[in-house]
Amino acid sequence: MKISQFRKISDTRWEIEPTGAMRVPAVIHASEQLIQAMDDKVREQLVNVSTLPGIVDAAHAMPDAHWGYGFPIGGVAAFDPDEGGVISAGGVGFDISCGVRTHLTGLSRPDISGVQKDLAAALFDHVPAGIGSQGDISLDKRRMDAMLSGGASWALQEGWGIPGDLDYIEDHGRARDALPGCVSAKARQRQQHEMGTLGSGNHYLEIQEITELFDPDTARVFGLAEGECVVSIHCGSRGLGHQIGTEFLREMAITAGQYGITLPDRELACAPIESETGQRYIGAMRSAINCALANRQIIGHLTRQVFHGFWPGLALPLLYDVSHNTCKPEPHETAGQRKLLYVHRKGATRALGPGHDDVPEKFKATGQPVLVGGSMGTESWVLAGMSSSEATAFSSACHGAGRSMSRNQARKRWKGRQLVDQLAEQGITRRSPSFRGVAEEAPGAYKNVSEVVMSSERAGLARRVARLKPVICIKG
Repeated sequence: MKISQFRKISDTRWEIEPTGAMRVPAVIHASEQLIQAMDDKVREQLVNVSTLPGIVDAAHAMPDAHWGYGFPIGGVAAFDPDEGGVISAGGVGFDISCGVRTHLTGLSRPDISGVQKDLAAALFDHVPAGIGSQGDISLDKRRMDAMLSGGASWALQEGWGIPGDLDYIEDHGRARDALPGCVSAKARQRQQHEMGTLGSGNHYLEIQEITELFDPDTARVFGLAEGECVVSIHCGSRGLGHQIGTEFLREMAITAGQYGITLPDRELACAPIESETGQRYIGAMRSAINCALANRQIIGHLTRQVFHGFWPGLALPLLYDVSHNTCKPEPHETAGQRKLLYVHRKGATRALGPGHDDVPEKFKATGQPVLVGGSMGTESWVLAGMSSSEATAFSSACHGAGRSMSRNQARKRWKGRQLVDQLAEQGITRRSPSFRGVAEEAPGAYKNVSEVVMSSERAGLARRVARLKPVICIKG
């Protein structure tokens, strides 16, 4: 992308002033190096987002932004329902409430290394992964409705997890006002046997070593110690979320004209928040958020079971569980007023700063943990929300490394078997049902995540706390 297309506000803030149909500026929060490496489609999509009805302040892109469906992945935009603001299925994404969950183990790298291959095999056997993967859980209509309404709280009631988990899950593990009746029969069918499964693509279950601390005081509060290992789980709402996204994108594209909305791109299909279509989508989306929260809660429980086979009684307390594909009503300042805005975060993580009402008491002084997944074979990160993030980008931060090439390009460039061998040479055990999936997720297909998180910190979105290096990686 040409940097000359933007006006430099700071080293990490670049703007396109409103012209034509744009209602607000388009802003990218990134270093010059990261922007130049972005596809020009990111700029085009961000400008398109800035034309949507009811958008406030700016259309934002995080440092890991790349081309997506309608909205760029890494896109953040807030809409005012009092000003005809819209809800966009493309602004949430197909994998609704995809997110990251991290458990503390208290185990050292040598503890893991002593059983590394056996532990990897046990996790791979116990947590289903891959395209169309199914588990042992089957939901009839009654249990499906309860799951779609209750989220992680439902999973806990069913026996998956421990009571303290809910304190460290975004929104206490449950999206309120979900409307399971707005979830189609096909979406339900796709999810009937997929609870407790990772799926495919960039989803993973990893054992990661904490290799470096950047904020020791915050790390101490988070329970992170250099040399110890954590478990991170990255997945979402599986087939149910994808089906909801597919169905409502199609419907919104058809009905946009009826609501007087002119779409610059059909993929930006949306509906007024207060419309009948908008309300049904919100109810279905919240149901999918609960599906994802329940799914990660179950996988966390399955992971604990595996660890108990090696270390009986090990607690594996939850550090945090946060989503990065959602739209939520949140109070924010806009035009000098505190208003309830609908904040779309697509491939962007909520990053609440110190003292925020929705931050668990334990993290009031530090800010919310922000969990950033890296690419396979490179590092992941734990960040902390900053107070400056709210005014900068509606309390949002990056969510991962961000792709630098498509999956098709990656398959042409790398061979899965070779990558597995290369990872083994680095001390990383990789288990997957597909070498094709390994090639698609090659580390070289992603941006430099260290540069991404550094840009996030310099932009005032979230600050670095700890660097994590993979030891065991289970992927679909």
